[in-house]
Amino acid sequence: MTTNDWAKHIQKFLFLLKDDFFELPYLSNSPQVMLDSLIKIPIIKHNALKQVISSDNAFWKGKMRYRKIEEGFWILETNIHLKENVLAKATYTKDHLRDYYILSFSVFEYKFPFKDSEPITLLSTCWTFYKPDTEVATYFYKGTEGKFFNIAINKEWVDQNIKSGKFCGKGVLESFFNAQKGFYTWLDIAPNAHALSKKISKILEAEDDIQFNTLELKKNCVKLITEFFNNSFEDSRITDNISLSNLDYYNVAKAEKMILHNLQSSFIGIDQIAYEVNTSPTKLKTNFKIVFGFSMLQYHKEKNMLLAKQLLQNSEVEIQIIAAITGYESASKFTAAFKKRFAVLPSVFREN
Repeated sequence: MTTNDWAKHIQKFLFLLKDDFFELPYLSNSPQVMLDSLIKIPIIKHNALKQVISSDNAFWKGKMRYRKIEEGFWILETNIHLKENVLAKATYTKDHLRDYYILSFSVFEYKFPFKDSEPITLLSTCWTFYKPDTEVATYFYKGTEGKFFNIAINKEWVDQNIKSGKFCGKGVLESFFNAQKGFYTWLDIAPNAHALSKKISKILEAEDDIQFNTLELKKNCVKLITEFFNNSFEDSRITDNISLSNLDYYNVAKAEKMILHNLQSSFIGIDQIAYEVNTSPTKLKTNFKIVFGFSMLQYHKEKNMLLAKQLLQNSEVEIQIIAAITGYESASKFTAAFKKRFAVLPSVFREN
């Protein structure tokens, strides 16, 4: 597909309903190509002077602020509220270079349904990193609301600013960046990222001071990159640096969707997930760990622990009910698992 074909592609595939999700395709060769592809969608409004695109339609309400900080270095901040289930699909066109890496930090609120009560608002925070020519599928559920920051850096900028020995042993990051494809996700690993992202938001929201704040914006974006790399070597994925096919990445995204959709029950099992995804259990198990750093069962347990932690913080739901919500057979088994993960009993955590 070329850029000239994009308008026809959008007409055919925009908001196609598949497996209960409406599809939103966009081009991801570079930030400029991405913006151009989004602007061509009929429901999008673009204010070039303020560097903002926005939309309020039947599927979502949102606003993206973007800045080209310097050659090969962009920041794109998106605030979004989902009115329907939406699958955002990054794709690529043949007539533009594919040389941008995307580092994304996201903080999303979602409504957790609770029996005989109003839904409880919970947070999901994570990092993702994907390399050029990697077709990323991201599932957004109806009722989700949040913000994500995409830092886009091209290969030349990376060569000049990151591939030194600053973050790890010489050659490790060079090998990581040079691999063919890649899409990796980390749960909330960088404690200072929230404060830095708020500073970036404040600068971007001062829409009349675009030029004035460029240096401050660059400083905080670089700090955010540094915060990520300083905390991303807890597992071996950057060092091991395994590239999968785009179909494999897509299947892993579908597997994660199934796990998140079934957090309130016991783990549904690798065989069942692999059957639904239409791939082999062994292959899916290996690929899932490459992308997320957890096995599927570990990922299910970790998400349930984070869910339980927020239920303890943000609600008065009894501990035995939280145990049931998060798939544990008894309050005692839940308590043991919670203490093992967070080094404190649920009752003590709630009191603090």
